[in-house]
Amino acid sequence: MLQYLRPYRLMVLGTFLFAGLTTAFELVPAWLVKILIDEVIQGDQVQLLGWVFAGLVSAYVLRNLSSSLRIRLNNTLEQQVVHDLHVQVFGALQRLSISFFENRPTGEIMSRVLNDTEHMQRIFVDGLEGVITAGLTLIGIMGVLFWLNWKLALLALVPIPLLILGAMGFTKRVHGYYRDIRKGSAELNALLQDALAGIRETMGFNRQAYEQDRFGRKSDRCRQDTLKAMYLWSFYSPGMTLLGSLGGALVLWFGVGEALAKHLSVGELVMFVSYLALFYVPINQIHSVNHMLQHALAASERVFDILDAVPEVHDRPGATAPVHRLSGAVAFHDVGFHYRMDVPILKHISLSVRAGERVALVGPSGAGKSTTLKLIPRFYDVTTGAITIDGYDLRELPLSFLRSQIGLVQQEPFLFNGTVRENILYGNLSAGQEAMEAAARAARAHEFIAALPDGYDTWIGERGVKLSVGQRQRISIARVLLKDPPIVLFDEATSNIDTETEVKIREALNELTKGRTTIIIAHRLSTIQDVDRIVVVAQGRVVEDGTHDVLLDKGGVYAGLYEAQFQV
Repeated sequence: MLQYLRPYRLMVLGTFLFAGLTTAFELVPAWLVKILIDEVIQGDQVQLLGWVFAGLVSAYVLRNLSSSLRIRLNNTLEQQVVHDLHVQVFGALQRLSISFFENRPTGEIMSRVLNDTEHMQRIFVDGLEGVITAGLTLIGIMGVLFWLNWKLALLALVPIPLLILGAMGFTKRVHGYYRDIRKGSAELNALLQDALAGIRETMGFNRQAYEQDRFGRKSDRCRQDTLKAMYLWSFYSPGMTLLGSLGGALVLWFGVGEALAKHLSVGELVMFVSYLALFYVPINQIHSVNHMLQHALAASERVFDILDAVPEVHDRPGATAPVHRLSGAVAFHDVGFHYRMDVPILKHISLSVRAGERVALVGPSGAGKSTTLKLIPRFYDVTTGAITIDGYDLRELPLSFLRSQIGLVQQEPFLFNGTVRENILYGNLSAGQEAMEAAARAARAHEFIAALPDGYDTWIGERGVKLSVGQRQRISIARVLLKDPPIVLFDEATSNIDTETEVKIREALNELTKGRTTIIIAHRLSTIQDVDRIVVVAQGRVVEDGTHDVLLDKGGVYAGLYEAQFQV
């Protein structure tokens, strides 16, 4: 964690400085009280009363001023570091591979980025500030106690070994509890995110009571885990305070005897006891900080899991981008792929797509069509074989360059919670109004966008919920048109839209694919009869390759799919 403090050394030093000054001014009042008792009251030096009062007021003012500056510096440091953490964790997520996200609930990842990083701030607020202040106070008071009376000081240290043993035992047990708490909190967050995303299904199936019960049981599990830590603290904190009090009792017992024997003045005894009270305050403060730090450290482990994760798909050392735009000739060379070792998805796929050619992938569900598309932008790397574009092995190209050459239109197009304009411009952030509208017109989207309440500035809601499926599809096509890539991957999804919308999407697709290498996953075979070639995939293999008419005449897998769909 200390590496995050290095850019802010001056703030850290300032925190140390003002913490030290706060501690120094904290020690002054007890010394002045000793003068008040011994010199003013017992010594009858009334003329010193004004000076003592002025000294007390000055000490209190300067102590609180230093404390205020320390708090301000430390809070600024805390917020800057938390900001850095947020940005760094989000940046790490952007570098990770698709597999990381497909294997974890979205809500659980959100919990790590937001909740866990927020808990980590305790290391910088309560942790750094508390440990510095308590440490300096302990050092200062310890020195004063031994200077005043080394015998009483040794008695004050008697409980320390027991306090250390208690802290070690508490730390060992509570850290495990807080791991469970952070894990449970993430699971609860994931359940909430899932329930909100599926609220229409919940209402449609009338499962509100079921979801409430599921959430309640998960929340109760979090409550129980939290109470374990709280119950442990309820024994630990009073126990440590009791041990400290026993030390104070020993000092009083021995100190009164010293005062009666005239080895100590009353003022010195009062001053010693006052410092002793200050001595146990930072000890208890360290116990409290330790408690909070265990929660923060449990959260930090989850955050560093993300920061330390190595993406499965990454740039190879020395990967360089060609100086020119790719033409888009895609080739699969004996490609094999699996998500799990024992379940191969693709087997010995060999396929060539010429630059500018339009090819449709068809086949039964689970044949491997979508996986084939995911390998081209390197969402996953091939297990065996290779994929090339214009002769370049995908693994030899920088990821940023490779993906800049590919436009992806997904089966369920994703739109961000923003305006129509923001979603289309996602394809080219520097594009102007004219270029954006041209892309929307080509995608057959301009007409319905212009009819929206605020046109291109209409807010479309999360995932574009305020738009129809066909409208979302056309906006996603406009986004790719604005990107203007040489290769387009289209996971066709026209099964749930009306005929008129399907015609508009097909027109938009024709505009999108002009002069571009296009690979289309076709679900409705009526939409691909005008492509250059149809490749049939079954059980992870290419089993047929040809035009619509040729494949129909062949009477193989494609003919069977066509007849089943149209009942010919």
